Amino acid sequence: MTTVHELSRADARRIAVQAQLLDTRQDDLLDVVRHLTLLQDDLTATVAPNADLVCWSRIGSSYSRQELRDAADEQRLVDLEGYLRPAEDLALYRAEMAAWDDDTGDRLDWQVERRDWLAVNNGCRHDILELLRADGPLPASELPDTCVKPWASSGWNNNKNGIMMLNLLVRRGEVAVAGREGRKRLYDLASRIYPDDPVVPLGEALRIRNERRLRALGLARARATVCPGEPNDVGEVGEPAVIEGVPGKWRVEPSLLDRPFSGRAALLSPLDRLVFDRKRMAELFEFDYQLEMYKPAAKRRWGYFALPILYGDRLVGKLDATADHPAGELIVHAIHEDEPFGADVRDAVHAEIEDLADWLALDLVLPDHA
Repeated sequence: MTTVHELSRADARRIAVQAQLLDTRQDDLLDVVRHLTLLQDDLTATVAPNADLVCWSRIGSSYSRQELRDAADEQRLVDLEGYLRPAEDLALYRAEMAAWDDDTGDRLDWQVERRDWLAVNNGCRHDILELLRADGPLPASELPDTCVKPWASSGWNNNKNGIMMLNLLVRRGEVAVAGREGRKRLYDLASRIYPDDPVVPLGEALRIRNERRLRALGLARARATVCPGEPNDVGEVGEPAVIEGVPGKWRVEPSLLDRPFSGRAALLSPLDRLVFDRKRMAELFEFDYQLEMYKPAAKRRWGYFALPILYGDRLVGKLDATADHPAGELIVHAIHEDEPFGADVRDAVHAEIEDLADWLALDLVLPDHA
């Protein structure tokens, strides 16, 4: 009979923090990315782009942003649908790409609509592939839009035929992101970008991806609401667990059970995987937080791009800061303490803020009351 692990919230938090490599400093960029499995390549740079903040949170000011750029330019890390992943992991996705438009009968309505839209616009697909074959890599702006049926949506992507076509060709494994030119993605034939590794069969690949996701998260639900991008659930891998005071059945990475925990202070990107699943964050950490950049300024509680503050196994506050590179300053607008910080917490958090300023090569500007 399978043992169901009984965990306290503190147990669960410590497992989650250790799984995300946030308990002790790391020292190798590629090892960090291989363990985390991905870096979300969001370029919002109020403080620094997400991928850089995630790496800095694990490595500290010795982390080199140029090293990440070099890894992407040399295609040791490859952009797949907005996530930088180790190039060798692409073998776990290519069987799914090949099966993207198979008529299995269990497709959701939106999946059928996308497949049908691509079929109607197959001529545009061929035009893009031919131009990339001759002149790639190219930005989306230099690729043809010869669609006979425009893309229709609720408004955000309405008539954005070219970029939607490219997104579907990436999902089919025909086109890949070759790098960036400034902020613009460059596209090329996937055969020129993806390693020529043996493709892992679909069922095995999905299992391995779930196993790696669980090792990176520490614990997760077997089933969760479908979300864009990387899933938050892990199927039946790992071992079953229940968490005191938290509803539902969980899966836990057994190698993280009963490990000693030390912990430290860390400043997190709002898109960090420790907090990205807001439901899991609230259940495990009892932390009230949301990214407020899309709210009117008057309705923000913590700031435009507030960074969650981790101390040990608790999320204890938010840092509202802006990197003003022309002025050469990291401006701290506020340090929001969910509960008043003790001296140890305050000193550790201030040390992290100072490290952030050093890493950004900016002078630190603190509010008068900090």
